[in-house]
Amino acid sequence: MRKKLIPYVLLVPQLMISLIFLAGIVTGITQSFGVIPAFQLTKPTLKYYKEILTSPDMLQSVMLSLYIALVSAVVAVVIGVILCAAFVYTNKIKGITMRIVQLPIIVPHVVVALFVINIFSQNGILARIAYALGLIQEQQQFIQILYSPNGIGIIIAYLWKEIPFVIYFVITIMANINSSFGEAAVNLGASPISAFLRITLPLCKDSIISCFLIIFTFALGAYELPFILGATSPKALPILAYIQYTHPDLRHRPYSMALNGIISVISIVCAILYFALIKSNMKKMRKRAGVE
Repeated sequence: MRKKLIPYVLLVPQLMISLIFLAGIVTGITQSFGVIPAFQLTKPTLKYYKEILTSPDMLQSVMLSLYIALVSAVVAVVIGVILCAAFVYTNKIKGITMRIVQLPIIVPHVVVALFVINIFSQNGILARIAYALGLIQEQQQFIQILYSPNGIGIIIAYLWKEIPFVIYFVITIMANINSSFGEAAVNLGASPISAFLRITLPLCKDSIISCFLIIFTFALGAYELPFILGATSPKALPILAYIQYTHPDLRHRPYSMALNGIISVISIVCAILYFALIKSNMKKMRKRAGVE
């Protein structure tokens, strides 16, 4: 009897955490529609979503976050896949090379922000090198990379973390595909580049798309890097949501929840696409297993 109860007892902590998480989601959703009885807000309304999507300042924050997430994800995937191919074709998928690739993944984002500041700021290493070489007359003439409205500093920091993640995520499957189908195509007369573009890369497509969705979703909702490296205006969505949440006027709370709601909706769409890819891959594997 005790053995039968053990699995259910072990599930209790997970169920408690899940219930708290669901309660938080439900509370956030209801507050985003303006229902906060403690603040004398009792009528559901789409007012806060409409104001966010029509207010120039808030809409600018939405577009900035989408831009940063999209650019960083696309560039990271492109560079990561190219480096994956280079590692696979030079047979450097193990050993010290992979250890170096893994290092940025385990470094916290706050530490990455400090690295970026020390390297790319107007008082950083690159500015000092340019000044020492006589390329600029003073360090303040160095190009403004950080704290700019275009979010370049944030994107650079994300790339430092995301490119190694792409490599780590894709390289194993790319190496396996190349060692079987890619090499078979080369043996049949195809060039290595042609074999990669027509066989290896298409077969890695689902993994690459999954990696893109993970990176995009994370960059859209992340707080640290936009807070440390972002411009005063416009602010990224998570920063703006926090400002609205801590506003002295508690009636601004629904704006914060509505901003979080926008992030959540986009994240849920990405999650649905991600699990659809997984489901599609599972069906393909089952079909192959049935044929074999």
